[in-house]
Amino acid sequence: MNTLTQAFEPVAPDSRRWLALVVLLTGTMLPPLDFFIVNVALPAIRTDLRASSDVSQLVISVYAAAYAVTLILGGRLGDLYGRKRVFIGGMLGFGVASALCGLAPSPGMLVGGRLLQGISAAIMAPQSLASIHSLFPASEKNRALSLYGATFGLASVGGQLLGGVLVSASPWGLGWRSVFLINIPVIIVAVPAALMLLRESRAERSARLDVSGALLLASGLLALVVPLIEGREHHWPWWCVALLGLSIPLLCMFWKYEKRQELADRTPLILPSILAAPGLRRSLAATFFFYALAAFFLVFAAYEQAGLGNNALATGLAILPLGIGFFLGPLCGPRIARRFGARTAAFGMSLEVFGLVMVAALAFVDAATWLALPLFLIGAGQGIALPALVRLNVDQVDARWAGLASGLVTATLQISAAVCVAIIGGLFIAIAPDGAAAHEVQLGFAVASLAIGASLALAVGLSWRR
Repeated sequence: MNTLTQAFEPVAPDSRRWLALVVLLTGTMLPPLDFFIVNVALPAIRTDLRASSDVSQLVISVYAAAYAVTLILGGRLGDLYGRKRVFIGGMLGFGVASALCGLAPSPGMLVGGRLLQGISAAIMAPQSLASIHSLFPASEKNRALSLYGATFGLASVGGQLLGGVLVSASPWGLGWRSVFLINIPVIIVAVPAALMLLRESRAERSARLDVSGALLLASGLLALVVPLIEGREHHWPWWCVALLGLSIPLLCMFWKYEKRQELADRTPLILPSILAAPGLRRSLAATFFFYALAAFFLVFAAYEQAGLGNNALATGLAILPLGIGFFLGPLCGPRIARRFGARTAAFGMSLEVFGLVMVAALAFVDAATWLALPLFLIGAGQGIALPALVRLNVDQVDARWAGLASGLVTATLQISAAVCVAIIGGLFIAIAPDGAAAHEVQLGFAVASLAIGASLALAVGLSWRR
Protein backbone atom coordinates (compact mmCIF):
# COMPACT_ATOMS: atom_id res chain seq x y z
CA MET A 1 0.00 0.00 0.00
CA ASN A 2 1.49 3.38 -0.93
CA THR A 3 1.52 6.41 1.34
CA LEU A 4 -1.01 8.31 -0.73
CA THR A 5 -3.51 5.50 -0.37
CA GLN A 6 -2.86 5.44 3.38
CA ALA A 7 -3.56 9.16 3.53
CA PHE A 8 -7.10 8.56 2.30
CA GLU A 9 -7.98 6.23 5.19
CA PRO A 10 -10.06 7.73 7.99
CA VAL A 11 -8.87 6.99 11.51
CA ALA A 12 -12.14 5.22 12.35
CA PRO A 13 -14.34 4.18 9.42
CA ASP A 14 -17.88 5.47 9.72
CA SER A 15 -20.24 2.66 10.75
CA ARG A 16 -22.92 4.09 8.43
CA ARG A 17 -20.62 4.39 5.42
CA TRP A 18 -22.48 1.85 3.23
CA LEU A 19 -25.82 3.57 3.83
CA ALA A 20 -24.12 6.90 3.15
CA LEU A 21 -22.80 5.42 -0.11
CA VAL A 22 -26.38 4.87 -1.32
CA VAL A 23 -27.05 8.59 -0.86
CA LEU A 24 -23.78 9.57 -2.55
CA LEU A 25 -24.54 7.30 -5.49
CA THR A 26 -27.81 9.17 -5.96
CA GLY A 27 -25.71 12.28 -6.58
CA THR A 28 -23.57 10.23 -8.95
CA MET A 29 -26.60 8.97 -10.88
CA LEU A 30 -28.53 12.19 -11.54
CA PRO A 31 -26.02 14.22 -13.66
CA PRO A 32 -25.30 11.58 -16.37
CA LEU A 33 -28.93 10.43 -16.29
CA ASP A 34 -30.11 13.92 -17.19
CA PHE A 35 -27.43 14.31 -19.86
CA PHE A 36 -28.62 11.21 -21.77
CA ILE A 37 -32.34 11.06 -20.91
CA VAL A 38 -33.10 13.99 -23.23
CA ASN A 39 -31.80 12.32 -26.41
CA VAL A 40 -34.93 10.34 -27.27
CA ALA A 41 -37.26 13.07 -25.94
CA LEU A 42 -36.01 15.82 -28.28
CA PRO A 43 -38.54 15.19 -31.09
CA ALA A 44 -41.44 15.45 -28.62
CA ILE A 45 -39.94 18.59 -27.03
CA ARG A 46 -39.58 20.28 -30.41
CA THR A 47 -43.17 19.45 -31.40
CA ASP A 48 -44.77 20.53 -28.11
CA LEU A 49 -42.83 23.78 -27.68
CA ARG A 50 -42.63 24.47 -31.42
CA ALA A 51 -38.88 24.79 -31.06
CA SER A 52 -36.36 24.98 -33.86
CA SER A 53 -33.61 22.41 -34.31
CA ASP A 54 -31.20 25.07 -33.01
CA VAL A 55 -33.06 25.31 -29.69
CA SER A 56 -33.28 21.55 -29.31
CA GLN A 57 -29.50 21.39 -29.77
CA LEU A 58 -29.11 23.96 -26.98
CA VAL A 59 -31.12 21.74 -24.62
CA ILE A 60 -28.16 19.34 -24.70
CA SER A 61 -25.25 21.71 -25.29
CA VAL A 62 -26.10 24.24 -22.55
CA TYR A 63 -26.22 21.45 -19.96
CA ALA A 64 -22.93 19.96 -21.18
CA ALA A 65 -21.11 23.30 -21.30
CA ALA A 66 -22.36 24.49 -17.88
CA TYR A 67 -21.48 21.12 -16.34
CA ALA A 68 -18.00 21.06 -17.86
CA VAL A 69 -16.93 24.57 -16.88
CA THR A 70 -18.26 24.38 -13.29
CA LEU A 71 -17.02 20.93 -12.23
CA ILE A 72 -13.57 21.90 -10.95
CA LEU A 73 -15.08 24.83 -9.06
CA GLY A 74 -17.63 22.42 -7.58
CA GLY A 75 -14.86 20.15 -6.31
CA ARG A 76 -13.05 23.07 -4.69
CA LEU A 77 -16.24 24.31 -3.01
CA GLY A 78 -16.52 20.95 -1.25
CA ASP A 79 -12.87 21.02 -0.19
CA LEU A 80 -13.25 24.50 1.32
CA TYR A 81 -16.79 24.62 2.73
CA GLY A 82 -17.58 20.96 3.46
CA ARG A 83 -18.57 18.20 1.05
CA LYS A 84 -21.79 17.28 2.83
CA ARG A 85 -23.02 20.89 2.85
CA VAL A 86 -22.12 21.50 -0.79
CA PHE A 87 -23.56 18.13 -1.87
CA ILE A 88 -26.95 18.93 -0.31
CA GLY A 89 -26.94 22.46 -1.73
CA GLY A 90 -26.17 21.14 -5.21
CA MET A 91 -28.92 18.53 -4.96
CA LEU A 92 -31.51 21.12 -3.90
CA GLY A 93 -30.46 23.34 -6.80
CA PHE A 94 -30.76 20.39 -9.16
CA GLY A 95 -34.31 19.77 -7.94
CA VAL A 96 -35.34 23.39 -8.52
CA ALA A 97 -33.76 23.37 -12.00
CA SER A 98 -35.52 20.08 -12.86
CA ALA A 99 -38.87 21.63 -11.90
CA LEU A 100 -38.13 24.64 -14.13
CA CYS A 101 -37.36 22.31 -17.05
CA GLY A 102 -40.40 20.10 -16.49
CA LEU A 103 -42.80 23.05 -16.20
CA ALA A 104 -41.20 25.21 -18.90
CA PRO A 105 -43.84 26.92 -21.09
CA SER A 106 -41.30 28.07 -23.69
CA PRO A 107 -38.02 26.96 -25.29
CA GLY A 108 -36.17 29.84 -23.60
CA MET A 109 -37.21 28.77 -20.10
CA LEU A 110 -36.30 25.16 -20.87
CA VAL A 111 -32.80 26.21 -21.97
CA GLY A 112 -32.46 28.37 -18.85
CA GLY A 113 -33.50 25.45 -16.66
CA ARG A 114 -30.93 23.22 -18.36
CA LEU A 115 -28.25 25.84 -17.64
CA LEU A 116 -29.12 25.77 -13.94
CA GLN A 117 -29.26 21.96 -14.03
CA GLY A 118 -25.73 21.79 -15.42
CA ILE A 119 -24.34 24.18 -12.78
CA SER A 120 -26.11 22.37 -9.92
CA ALA A 121 -24.97 18.97 -11.20
CA ALA A 122 -21.37 20.21 -11.31
CA ILE A 123 -21.61 21.38 -7.69
CA MET A 124 -23.15 18.10 -6.53
CA ALA A 125 -21.24 15.45 -8.51
CA PRO A 126 -17.61 15.92 -7.30
CA GLN A 127 -18.69 15.62 -3.66
CA SER A 128 -19.76 12.00 -4.21
CA LEU A 129 -16.36 10.80 -5.35
CA ALA A 130 -14.42 12.89 -2.83
CA SER A 131 -16.63 11.65 0.02
CA ILE A 132 -16.17 8.02 -1.03
CA HIS A 133 -12.40 8.45 -0.69
CA SER A 134 -12.88 10.08 2.70
CA LEU A 135 -15.34 7.49 4.05
CA PHE A 136 -13.81 4.17 3.01
CA PRO A 137 -10.56 2.49 4.07
CA ALA A 138 -8.27 1.13 1.35
CA SER A 139 -9.50 -2.44 1.91
CA GLU A 140 -13.05 -1.42 0.89
CA LYS A 141 -12.29 1.27 -1.65
CA ASN A 142 -12.22 -0.98 -4.73
CA ARG A 143 -15.67 -2.29 -3.90
CA ALA A 144 -17.07 1.20 -3.28
CA LEU A 145 -15.53 2.53 -6.50
CA SER A 146 -16.92 -0.44 -8.42
CA LEU A 147 -20.42 0.47 -7.23
CA TYR A 148 -19.69 4.09 -8.20
CA GLY A 149 -18.70 2.94 -11.69
CA ALA A 150 -21.78 0.73 -12.01
CA THR A 151 -24.04 3.62 -10.98
CA PHE A 152 -22.40 6.06 -13.38
CA GLY A 153 -22.65 3.52 -16.19
CA LEU A 154 -26.25 2.53 -15.52
CA ALA A 155 -27.26 6.19 -15.39
CA SER A 156 -25.60 6.83 -18.75
CA VAL A 157 -27.31 3.90 -20.43
CA GLY A 158 -30.48 3.97 -18.35
CA GLY A 159 -31.07 7.59 -19.25
CA GLN A 160 -31.69 6.68 -22.87
CA LEU A 161 -33.86 3.68 -21.93
CA LEU A 162 -35.82 5.59 -19.28
CA GLY A 163 -36.34 8.51 -21.64
CA GLY A 164 -37.87 6.21 -24.24
CA VAL A 165 -40.15 4.57 -21.67
CA LEU A 166 -41.35 7.87 -20.18
CA VAL A 167 -41.99 9.55 -23.53
CA SER A 168 -43.93 6.52 -24.78
CA ALA A 169 -45.90 5.92 -21.55
CA SER A 170 -46.52 9.65 -20.83
CA PRO A 171 -47.44 9.16 -17.12
CA TRP A 172 -50.26 11.50 -15.97
CA GLY A 173 -50.22 12.98 -19.46
CA LEU A 174 -46.88 14.70 -18.80
CA GLY A 175 -45.20 13.45 -21.99
CA TRP A 176 -41.61 14.69 -22.34
CA ARG A 177 -41.92 16.75 -19.15
CA SER A 178 -41.75 13.55 -17.10
CA VAL A 179 -38.07 13.06 -18.05
CA PHE A 180 -37.26 16.11 -15.88
CA LEU A 181 -39.95 15.90 -13.19
CA ILE A 182 -38.93 12.33 -12.29
CA ASN A 183 -35.90 13.82 -10.50
CA ILE A 184 -38.01 15.59 -7.88
CA PRO A 185 -39.26 12.59 -5.84
CA VAL A 186 -35.73 11.16 -5.87
CA ILE A 187 -34.35 14.40 -4.41
CA ILE A 188 -37.16 14.67 -1.84
CA VAL A 189 -36.01 11.32 -0.41
CA ALA A 190 -32.26 11.83 -0.88
CA VAL A 191 -31.83 15.21 0.85
CA PRO A 192 -33.15 14.14 4.31
CA ALA A 193 -31.13 10.92 4.00
CA ALA A 194 -27.99 12.96 3.27
CA LEU A 195 -28.61 15.13 6.33
CA MET A 196 -28.84 12.04 8.55
CA LEU A 197 -26.20 9.74 7.06
CA LEU A 198 -23.37 11.78 5.54
CA ARG A 199 -20.33 12.77 7.57
CA GLU A 200 -18.87 16.20 6.93
CA SER A 201 -15.39 16.33 5.42
CA ARG A 202 -13.26 19.07 3.92
CA ALA A 203 -9.66 20.01 3.18
CA GLU A 204 -7.47 20.36 6.26
CA ARG A 205 -6.44 23.87 5.30
CA SER A 206 -9.26 26.38 4.90
CA ALA A 207 -8.79 29.22 2.44
CA ARG A 208 -10.70 31.72 0.38
CA LEU A 209 -12.15 30.58 -2.91
CA ASP A 210 -10.06 31.50 -5.96
CA VAL A 211 -12.76 33.55 -7.71
CA SER A 212 -10.44 35.06 -10.34
CA GLY A 213 -9.08 31.63 -11.24
CA ALA A 214 -12.60 30.24 -11.47
CA LEU A 215 -13.68 33.02 -13.84
CA LEU A 216 -10.58 32.61 -16.05
CA LEU A 217 -11.06 28.83 -16.25
CA ALA A 218 -14.79 29.13 -16.98
CA SER A 219 -14.09 31.71 -19.70
CA GLY A 220 -11.40 29.56 -21.33
CA LEU A 221 -13.47 26.37 -21.26
CA LEU A 222 -16.59 28.12 -22.54
CA ALA A 223 -14.57 29.62 -25.38
CA LEU A 224 -13.42 26.10 -26.24
CA VAL A 225 -16.58 24.06 -25.69
CA VAL A 226 -19.33 26.35 -27.03
CA PRO A 227 -17.92 26.69 -30.58
CA LEU A 228 -17.27 22.95 -30.78
CA ILE A 229 -20.90 22.29 -29.89
CA GLU A 230 -22.56 25.12 -31.81
CA GLY A 231 -20.16 25.71 -34.72
CA ARG A 232 -21.43 22.99 -37.04
CA GLU A 233 -25.07 23.88 -36.35
CA HIS A 234 -24.41 27.51 -37.40
CA HIS A 235 -22.01 26.67 -40.27
CA TRP A 236 -18.98 28.01 -38.37
CA PRO A 237 -19.67 31.75 -38.18
CA TRP A 238 -16.88 34.19 -37.35
CA TRP A 239 -17.72 34.29 -33.63
CA CYS A 240 -17.17 30.53 -33.31
CA VAL A 241 -13.75 30.77 -34.93
CA ALA A 242 -12.88 33.82 -32.79
CA LEU A 243 -13.89 32.05 -29.57
CA LEU A 244 -11.81 29.00 -30.44
CA GLY A 245 -8.80 31.22 -31.05
CA LEU A 246 -9.42 33.06 -27.79
CA SER A 247 -9.65 29.85 -25.72
CA ILE A 248 -5.89 29.15 -25.90
CA PRO A 249 -4.68 32.52 -24.50
CA LEU A 250 -7.42 32.44 -21.85
CA LEU A 251 -6.38 28.99 -20.63
CA CYS A 252 -2.70 30.04 -20.70
CA MET A 253 -3.56 33.12 -18.61
CA PHE A 254 -5.41 30.88 -16.17
CA TRP A 255 -2.44 28.52 -15.81
CA LYS A 256 0.06 31.36 -15.24
CA TYR A 257 -2.27 32.96 -12.70
CA GLU A 258 -2.61 29.67 -10.80
CA LYS A 259 1.17 29.28 -10.68
CA ARG A 260 1.52 32.78 -9.21
CA GLN A 261 -1.15 31.99 -6.62
CA GLU A 262 0.63 28.84 -5.50
CA LEU A 263 4.04 30.54 -5.35
CA ALA A 264 2.49 33.22 -3.16
CA ASP A 265 1.30 30.47 -0.77
CA ARG A 266 -2.35 31.11 -1.58
CA THR A 267 -4.85 28.38 -2.48
CA PRO A 268 -5.49 28.39 -6.24
CA LEU A 269 -8.43 26.70 -7.90
CA ILE A 270 -6.08 24.06 -9.35
CA LEU A 271 -2.72 23.34 -7.75
CA PRO A 272 -0.19 23.28 -10.63
CA SER A 273 2.15 21.24 -8.46
CA ILE A 274 -0.23 18.25 -8.28
CA LEU A 275 -0.18 18.04 -12.08
CA ALA A 276 3.63 17.87 -12.08
CA ALA A 277 3.55 14.08 -11.74
CA PRO A 278 3.80 12.50 -15.22
CA GLY A 279 1.53 9.66 -14.11
CA LEU A 280 -1.35 12.03 -13.33
CA ARG A 281 -1.01 13.83 -16.65
CA ARG A 282 -1.05 10.51 -18.52
CA SER A 283 -4.08 9.20 -16.62
CA LEU A 284 -6.02 12.42 -17.21
CA ALA A 285 -5.19 12.22 -20.93
CA ALA A 286 -6.38 8.59 -20.93
CA THR A 287 -9.58 9.70 -19.18
CA PHE A 288 -10.21 12.27 -21.93
CA PHE A 289 -9.89 9.77 -24.80
CA PHE A 290 -11.78 7.14 -22.79
CA TYR A 291 -15.03 9.12 -22.70
CA ALA A 292 -15.34 9.43 -26.45
CA LEU A 293 -17.97 6.75 -25.87
CA ALA A 294 -20.40 9.56 -24.94
CA ALA A 295 -20.76 10.20 -28.68
CA PHE A 296 -21.78 6.57 -29.22
CA PHE A 297 -25.10 7.03 -27.39
CA LEU A 298 -26.06 9.92 -29.65
CA VAL A 299 -25.13 8.26 -32.96
CA PHE A 300 -26.67 4.98 -31.80
CA ALA A 301 -30.02 6.72 -31.18
CA ALA A 302 -29.88 8.28 -34.65
CA TYR A 303 -28.93 4.92 -36.19
CA GLU A 304 -31.82 3.13 -34.49
CA GLN A 305 -34.42 5.73 -35.46
CA ALA A 306 -33.24 7.02 -38.87
CA GLY A 307 -31.33 3.94 -40.02
CA LEU A 308 -33.53 1.13 -38.71
CA GLY A 309 -36.87 2.98 -38.35
CA ASN A 310 -37.39 2.21 -34.63
CA ASN A 311 -39.43 4.41 -32.27
CA ALA A 312 -38.26 6.00 -28.99
CA LEU A 313 -39.15 2.99 -26.83
CA ALA A 314 -37.50 0.47 -29.17
CA THR A 315 -34.40 2.71 -29.33
CA GLY A 316 -34.17 2.76 -25.55
CA LEU A 317 -34.60 -1.02 -25.32
CA ALA A 318 -31.96 -1.64 -28.00
CA ILE A 319 -29.23 -0.16 -25.79
CA LEU A 320 -30.14 -2.52 -22.92
CA PRO A 321 -27.31 -5.08 -23.56
CA LEU A 322 -24.79 -2.26 -23.11
CA GLY A 323 -26.49 -1.34 -19.84
CA ILE A 324 -26.32 -4.93 -18.57
CA GLY A 325 -22.61 -5.03 -19.36
CA PHE A 326 -22.13 -1.65 -17.71
CA PHE A 327 -23.76 -2.98 -14.54
CA LEU A 328 -21.88 -6.29 -14.41
CA GLY A 329 -18.47 -4.88 -15.39
CA PRO A 330 -17.83 -2.84 -12.23
CA LEU A 331 -19.12 -5.66 -10.02
CA CYS A 332 -16.42 -7.89 -11.51
CA GLY A 333 -13.89 -5.06 -11.26
CA PRO A 334 -12.26 -5.96 -7.89
CA ARG A 335 -11.55 -9.54 -9.08
CA ILE A 336 -10.16 -8.28 -12.38
CA ALA A 337 -8.09 -5.66 -10.53
CA ARG A 338 -6.43 -8.39 -8.46
CA ARG A 339 -5.29 -10.05 -11.68
CA PHE A 340 -4.40 -7.07 -13.86
CA GLY A 341 -3.48 -4.49 -11.24
CA ALA A 342 -2.73 -1.05 -12.73
CA ARG A 343 -3.59 -2.41 -16.20
CA THR A 344 -7.26 -3.00 -15.29
CA ALA A 345 -8.35 0.19 -17.08
CA ALA A 346 -6.42 -0.82 -20.21
CA PHE A 347 -8.05 -4.27 -20.13
CA GLY A 348 -11.55 -2.80 -19.88
CA MET A 349 -10.95 -0.33 -22.70
CA SER A 350 -9.55 -3.09 -24.91
CA LEU A 351 -12.89 -4.88 -24.56
CA GLU A 352 -14.60 -1.70 -25.69
CA VAL A 353 -12.36 -1.36 -28.74
CA PHE A 354 -13.13 -4.94 -29.74
CA GLY A 355 -16.88 -4.36 -29.26
CA LEU A 356 -16.84 -1.14 -31.31
CA VAL A 357 -15.03 -2.82 -34.21
CA MET A 358 -17.67 -5.57 -34.14
CA VAL A 359 -20.48 -2.98 -34.10
CA ALA A 360 -18.96 -1.18 -37.11
CA ALA A 361 -18.61 -4.44 -39.04
CA LEU A 362 -22.23 -5.44 -38.32
CA ALA A 363 -23.50 -2.00 -39.36
CA PHE A 364 -21.51 -2.22 -42.62
CA VAL A 365 -23.18 -5.52 -43.52
CA ASP A 366 -26.62 -4.47 -42.22
CA ALA A 367 -26.77 -7.15 -39.51
CA ALA A 368 -28.29 -5.18 -36.63
CA THR A 369 -29.90 -8.29 -35.10
CA TRP A 370 -26.44 -9.41 -33.93
CA LEU A 371 -25.57 -6.21 -32.04
CA ALA A 372 -26.37 -7.51 -28.55
CA LEU A 373 -23.00 -9.23 -27.95
CA PRO A 374 -20.73 -6.33 -29.00
CA LEU A 375 -22.94 -3.88 -27.10
CA PHE A 376 -22.53 -6.05 -23.99
CA LEU A 377 -18.74 -6.06 -24.46
CA ILE A 378 -18.69 -2.27 -24.81
CA GLY A 379 -20.72 -1.85 -21.62
CA ALA A 380 -18.67 -4.37 -19.63
CA GLY A 381 -15.41 -2.77 -20.75
CA GLN A 382 -16.67 0.69 -19.84
CA GLY A 383 -17.82 -0.52 -16.45
CA ILE A 384 -14.46 -2.15 -15.70
CA ALA A 385 -12.38 0.78 -16.95
CA LEU A 386 -14.22 3.70 -15.32
CA PRO A 387 -13.54 2.98 -11.62
CA ALA A 388 -10.00 1.85 -12.47
CA LEU A 389 -9.32 5.17 -14.24
CA VAL A 390 -10.83 7.11 -11.34
CA ARG A 391 -8.46 5.42 -8.93
CA LEU A 392 -5.47 5.95 -11.22
CA ASN A 393 -6.18 9.67 -11.03
CA VAL A 394 -7.40 10.30 -7.49
CA ASP A 395 -4.96 8.04 -5.65
CA GLN A 396 -2.05 10.15 -6.88
CA VAL A 397 -3.01 13.25 -4.88
CA ASP A 398 -3.08 14.01 -1.18
CA ALA A 399 -6.36 13.26 0.62
CA ARG A 400 -7.03 16.94 1.35
CA TRP A 401 -7.24 17.58 -2.41
CA ALA A 402 -9.63 14.70 -3.10
CA GLY A 403 -12.38 17.11 -4.10
CA LEU A 404 -10.09 18.90 -6.53
CA ALA A 405 -8.92 15.59 -8.03
CA SER A 406 -12.47 14.27 -8.40
CA GLY A 407 -13.47 17.56 -10.00
CA LEU A 408 -10.56 17.24 -12.44
CA VAL A 409 -11.57 13.67 -13.35
CA THR A 410 -15.24 14.47 -13.79
CA ALA A 411 -14.48 17.71 -15.66
CA THR A 412 -12.17 15.78 -18.00
CA LEU A 413 -14.96 13.28 -18.66
CA GLN A 414 -17.50 16.01 -19.36
CA ILE A 415 -15.21 18.12 -21.55
CA SER A 416 -14.40 14.94 -23.46
CA ALA A 417 -18.13 14.30 -23.89
CA ALA A 418 -18.74 17.79 -25.25
CA VAL A 419 -15.73 17.74 -27.58
CA CYS A 420 -16.21 14.18 -28.85
CA VAL A 421 -19.95 14.60 -29.37
CA ALA A 422 -19.20 17.71 -31.45
CA ILE A 423 -16.42 16.12 -33.52
CA ILE A 424 -17.74 12.58 -33.94
CA GLY A 425 -21.34 13.79 -34.20
CA GLY A 426 -20.20 16.18 -36.93
CA LEU A 427 -18.50 13.29 -38.73
CA PHE A 428 -21.72 11.26 -38.54
CA ILE A 429 -23.86 14.12 -39.86
CA ALA A 430 -21.39 14.82 -42.69
CA ILE A 431 -21.94 11.24 -43.90
CA ALA A 432 -25.66 11.06 -43.03
CA PRO A 433 -27.27 14.55 -43.01
CA ASP A 434 -30.97 15.14 -42.34
CA GLY A 435 -33.07 13.12 -44.77
CA ALA A 436 -30.27 10.69 -45.60
CA ALA A 437 -31.12 7.20 -46.82
CA ALA A 438 -31.00 4.30 -44.39
CA HIS A 439 -27.76 2.91 -45.87
CA GLU A 440 -26.06 6.31 -45.44
CA VAL A 441 -27.10 6.41 -41.79
CA GLN A 442 -25.71 2.89 -41.31
CA LEU A 443 -22.43 3.91 -42.95
CA GLY A 444 -22.20 7.05 -40.77
CA PHE A 445 -22.81 4.97 -37.63
CA ALA A 446 -20.13 2.46 -38.61
CA VAL A 447 -17.54 5.17 -39.29
CA ALA A 448 -18.41 6.97 -36.03
CA SER A 449 -18.04 3.70 -34.10
CA LEU A 450 -14.57 3.16 -35.59
CA ALA A 451 -13.59 6.73 -34.67
CA ILE A 452 -14.67 6.12 -31.07
CA GLY A 453 -12.72 2.85 -31.07
CA ALA A 454 -9.59 4.68 -32.24
CA SER A 455 -9.93 7.18 -29.39
CA LEU A 456 -10.25 4.36 -26.88
CA ALA A 457 -7.19 2.64 -28.37
CA LEU A 458 -5.23 5.83 -27.58
CA ALA A 459 -6.55 5.69 -24.01
CA VAL A 460 -5.36 2.06 -23.71
CA GLY A 461 -1.82 3.12 -24.63
CA LEU A 462 -1.84 6.04 -22.19
CA SER A 463 -3.13 3.97 -19.25
CA TRP A 464 -0.80 0.98 -19.80
CA ARG A 465 1.19 1.18 -16.59
CA ARG A 466 3.64 -1.23 -15.00
